[in-house]
Amino acid sequence: MEKIEEQFANLNIVKRSSETKEPTYLLGIDTSKSIQAEKENLVAVLCSNGSIRIYDKERLYILREFSGYPGLLNGVKFANSCDSVYSSCTDGTVKCWDARLASEKPVQLFKGYPSNIFISFDINCNDHVICAGTEKVDDDALLVFWDARINSQDLSTTKDPLGAYSETHSDDVTQVCFHPNNPNMVVSGSTDGLVNVFDISVDNEEDALVTTCNSVSSVSCVGWSGKDYKQIYCMTHDEGFCWWDLNHLDTDEPITCLNIQDVREVVNLKEGILDYLIGGLYHEKMDKLFVVGGTNTGIIHLMSCSISGLIHVTSLHGGHAATVRSFSWNMQDDSMLTGGEDAQLLLWKPGAIGKTFTKKDSMKIASSVSQRVRVHSNDSYKRRKKQ
Repeated sequence: MEKIEEQFANLNIVKRSSETKEPTYLLGIDTSKSIQAEKENLVAVLCSNGSIRIYDKERLYILREFSGYPGLLNGVKFANSCDSVYSSCTDGTVKCWDARLASEKPVQLFKGYPSNIFISFDINCNDHVICAGTEKVDDDALLVFWDARINSQDLSTTKDPLGAYSETHSDDVTQVCFHPNNPNMVVSGSTDGLVNVFDISVDNEEDALVTTCNSVSSVSCVGWSGKDYKQIYCMTHDEGFCWWDLNHLDTDEPITCLNIQDVREVVNLKEGILDYLIGGLYHEKMDKLFVVGGTNTGIIHLMSCSISGLIHVTSLHGGHAATVRSFSWNMQDDSMLTGGEDAQLLLWKPGAIGKTFTKKDSMKIASSVSQRVRVHSNDSYKRRKKQ
């Protein structure tokens, strides 16, 4: 534990993004994974004004910006093998841009069914399949699938869906996350409290459903963890945390490793308080799952996850001046990018000499984007009680 603590406590800010004409909350971050990325690391950031900004990672300069206008973009993800960047849109499409081109026009457009409003998505590890989750419309909350491959016979930039799952969620599908190594496994989370694991190589939805876990609250984040990524975890809009082990599906062992209804009430911090959870981070080298949370004044708390509970590892100070909304961890060099409601993108590196920066004040968000802001409060969603 001491080694882990040391590694995270060693993180210092090496770069802070420059001010922009239009300050926005930074809601999501992903970094380029392609081979060219080694020459020039690209970072894609989802902003609360509904756009995606592409930054140069080392200098944190904005290179270009993509918009979903008149729709709002939700989520941001680079392809695994090239510098295509994807986002789902409330206009019923998933859009794909070439992050190295200044062109505003998407290079590919994945169209949904009529009345689809996409609020979550992911692309699988071999870049073959895209899956997006919809808001509930009438009685339908869908997971919609597309073939993401570019066909040399068909150079059309617009694609129709392969099909959809419609029976497994009864409310907005807030999260979609493919397995890091297995292109057929995907997990989804919803405001109905359910976290579903699917094997999409199986023909129909009923048989494709591997298991359903119940968080008993609205799901805000899902992810994979553990050796060979055979565990899943989720966070809820009222700061709950659940962790399940899929290795136990065919045994008598309980699948639930941890179920905390409100992390804020039980976690024992060495300093300060915990106001909210941001996300999870499975550290392959350490074979350890970490939970990242923070305070409304911008302090970031790192907690390690064990079956006995969440243990506070360290806290990062001096970075943000307001709620931290997003982070991206780099396994290669153990660096971290963080984004917040102070409109700041920060690059942290271990062992680096911390640079002194003036903290930016928190910004007031315009009402037009307030609907996209995740509210951290006890009553933001009614907790669904087990019957």
